[in-house]
Amino acid sequence: MKDVPSQPYTVLPDLTPAERVERARAFYDSVKDRRSCRFFSDAPVPRAVIEEAIRAAGTAPNGANHQPWHFAVVENPHVKARIREAAEAEERAFYEGKAGEEWLGALAPIGTDWEKPFLETAPYLIVVFGQRKGGPEEGDEKQNYYVTESVGIACGLLITALHQAGLATLTHTPSPMGFLRDICQRPASEKPVMIIVAGLPTPDATTPLHAARKKPLDRIMSWL
Repeated sequence: MKDVPSQPYTVLPDLTPAERVERARAFYDSVKDRRSCRFFSDAPVPRAVIEEAIRAAGTAPNGANHQPWHFAVVENPHVKARIREAAEAEERAFYEGKAGEEWLGALAPIGTDWEKPFLETAPYLIVVFGQRKGGPEEGDEKQNYYVTESVGIACGLLITALHQAGLATLTHTPSPMGFLRDICQRPASEKPVMIIVAGLPTPDATTPLHAARKKPLDRIMSWL
């Protein structure tokens, strides 16, 4: 490593091996039942919950510490209606043939279609943008690096933080998504990545049984 201005590494908890295993297992237990939700209540959620979850997302590792993300939080009902209208236009084309039979067949066990009422019902839509240019300082126009990977990690942290706060979430990715840049008034250098719908589920909310099928550990991990 080159000699650069530095500070001591984060102080980690002094745990026994057994305690480390237990903490890892407890975290798994806290997230293993997380599911995407498509039945949202319009019950209000404090803004501070969203702000703190996004603050956590902003700690994600990223290319050159440029933090190439922006989270546009939509709560205005008129803006949510515009997003729903534009998203459903793209989704209708997708489900009416654009996707192809194989893709639609893969989605069949989940039961989704082009109608997306949750885009209006949920209290918050968090529209996530990847920034092609920026940098760590205000006003920077530097090239950003590993934008897709960095934003993906941040979104994972955001979804987990919202789950830990007792909120339901859904990742929604209409294609193409250019309309989100226009509606959210973001610059051309930013690329919409996804909408994270956040709120409380309805009392009768359900999830498809298919969504509970998770690959066992020996299919997602190997030791070398």
